[in-house]
Amino acid sequence: MSVGLLAVVDDILTAALKASAKTAGVVIDDAAVTPQYVQGLTPARELPVVWRIALGSLFNKFVIIIPLALLLSAFAPGVLPFLLLLGGTYLCFEGAEKVSEWFGTHHATENAEPRDEKKLVFGAIRTDLILSTEIMLIALASLDPDFGIWMTLAALVVIGLGMTALVYGAVALLVKIDDVGLRLMKNPSRSVRRTGARIVASMPAVFRVISVVGTVAMLWVGGHLVIANLAETFWHAPYDLVHIVTHAIEAAGPVVVWFADTALSAVFGLVLGAIIVVIVAGARRLFKRDNTARAASGV
Repeated sequence: MSVGLLAVVDDILTAALKASAKTAGVVIDDAAVTPQYVQGLTPARELPVVWRIALGSLFNKFVIIIPLALLLSAFAPGVLPFLLLLGGTYLCFEGAEKVSEWFGTHHATENAEPRDEKKLVFGAIRTDLILSTEIMLIALASLDPDFGIWMTLAALVVIGLGMTALVYGAVALLVKIDDVGLRLMKNPSRSVRRTGARIVASMPAVFRVISVVGTVAMLWVGGHLVIANLAETFWHAPYDLVHIVTHAIEAAGPVVVWFADTALSAVFGLVLGAIIVVIVAGARRLFKRDNTARAASGV
């Protein structure tokens, strides 16, 4: 019996590893997006906030995504593309909103006071829900259909735990690198102190790069989700255009094809997100004007 159990465990781990490899791109995006949510917090609150986001990610995966994905794949597989379409659209909106902020448009007041932690955590968990949904659905699609419900569930649990540990372990390490630099600056060795000073001095630039990468990742993943799932539902044109372009440069190699696919998805995501940002901004102005008019009239 122990040999049989070990064989089952080995099958589950092997399947989980193969499926996880196909989610690598989204996992990298998740790791790039998340550090933005702890920027500006005091050092003492960085790890607790990362921990809360990680717990929220586990909740997303094990309470919402995995049960819902298994149920829908069994009873209503046609619903999944529409859910991913909505999630991708939201990512496009969030990414485009951040791009507009680079050019001086402020959609909300940002500050790093502790009272804003709930808002930061909620925003991070909301974004994680979309990225984790794609991770788990890609993993589910990569598993053998004849695997069986319990083996499939076990593999998804392994993937969910592994991906969460990988992403938020990397995020926790990243946000505490500056503390490592500060400790090195107290070392008796002059060369070690210089290294620590360089680490601390470089961190603002590192986080700016992470912010840009995270925003581009939102647009890329969001645009890819929308393009792919539009093709699965009712509009093939964007997908066909991407296919024509990537097919035309196929001779340049898989890396060039990947970059072209990514760039087209990001541009599509930016355009779609910008349209939604304009609509939402207009709705907010109308709502604010309406509230102001009501207040002035004493209603």
